[in-house]
Amino acid sequence: MPTRSASPQYPPSPVSPLSSASPLPPSTGRFIGWLSLAQLISWGSVFYLFGLLLEPVERDLGLTRAQTSLAFSLALLAEGLMAWPVGRWIDRGHERAVMVGGSLLLALGLLLHSQVDGLPAFYAVWLLLGVGLAGALYPPAFAVIIRRYPQDFRRAIIIITFLGGLASTVFIPLSAGLIHTLGWRHALWPLAALHLLVCAPIHWRMLRDAPRPEPNPVTARSADVHPVDARPQAPLRQHLLSAPYLLVGLFIVLFMGVVAAIPPHLVSLLRGYGLPETWAILAPALIGVVQVGGRALLYFFEARWSLHAVNRLIPTLVPLALLTLLLAPLLAALFAGHARSVQIALVLLFVALYGLGNGMLTIVKGTAVAEYVDRAQAASLNGALGLPQALSRAAMPWLLGMMWTPSAAYRNGLWLMLGLCLLGLAALVWAQHHAARHAEDLRKPA
Repeated sequence: MPTRSASPQYPPSPVSPLSSASPLPPSTGRFIGWLSLAQLISWGSVFYLFGLLLEPVERDLGLTRAQTSLAFSLALLAEGLMAWPVGRWIDRGHERAVMVGGSLLLALGLLLHSQVDGLPAFYAVWLLLGVGLAGALYPPAFAVIIRRYPQDFRRAIIIITFLGGLASTVFIPLSAGLIHTLGWRHALWPLAALHLLVCAPIHWRMLRDAPRPEPNPVTARSADVHPVDARPQAPLRQHLLSAPYLLVGLFIVLFMGVVAAIPPHLVSLLRGYGLPETWAILAPALIGVVQVGGRALLYFFEARWSLHAVNRLIPTLVPLALLTLLLAPLLAALFAGHARSVQIALVLLFVALYGLGNGMLTIVKGTAVAEYVDRAQAASLNGALGLPQALSRAAMPWLLGMMWTPSAAYRNGLWLMLGLCLLGLAALVWAQHHAARHAEDLRKPA
């Protein structure tokens, strides 16, 4: 396939041949390693925990699937609404307080969760956990890395997603074992202890000596601006109303909503297929391993591939995964003599497609605005998508739960998620078309 430089029809993209970058210094490697461990725990012990708590909490509290699903949506909404103030606090040099505070809130939220006795308390706890997640997951960690390593942040960010991507692999079996052994209430205690005794100390120790805020970021970074960005920049408002930005925004909002909807329901969905409990737990856990594999592909081979073709290919893996999941019971019924084997094979195919797509989608989402809209104001443009993303990520898990019925299970909801993915993919392709046409217009003589 052609390399990035062989795609002149698009606006020039930042040069980041990750596979050829020099190794990170040992001190930086230790910093990234400890921060990655905290990410592994934060994602695994809260985000991936909800799907395992869904059914026992429903039984104990007498809730419906729609009622329990709303709790996870409230957590995602709280996380999204806190993204702007968290980013501002980090930009002002308070990264240590933000991430230590996030870990402490997660510990407190899990402890309080073990005591919930009704729906209002259940919702309140997940709102609190959502605030904690805003200070502990990838967005604040990425912001910290960008501030500390402005010349090599892409490499460091992909490295941190390697270990974070294993969160489901480690914590779905671990949490399931704790729930089976201790009951769901007591299982939350050791998970809370991990945040209190591991994550909070890591953030307290590693985030000392935060860089001072830059008094004039534009001036301070002017020497790093690529020559293609030296032309006058369009006003932010003009970009916000442009077709490429609105289309990229639609792509990001729809895909982030869909990939947020699947994890909290996946264990229950697989149980509904009649799979053995081992497979219902193992299949979601394997997604983390595959996610890391997808990111490794980008890490080592990104410079050899056409960036824009890859950006189209990666999102197609998610709707293909959903289609595989939808076909699994139909094909199992068709091959009745080997129904269990066919179903397991298709679920494993779903794991491969979804894991690869979701793992690499993190990178596509994080760079699409810079590649197809504007690099100089990418942070502000991405920030403006914070609230729509929060609403989408909050609504989709609840909507998928609302569409569940005893007869159809999750089938109707999965068809809706598939349709939304196809709409988002079309928006991305259309945004690429607009960006390519704009690049050609710039090359025409005045």
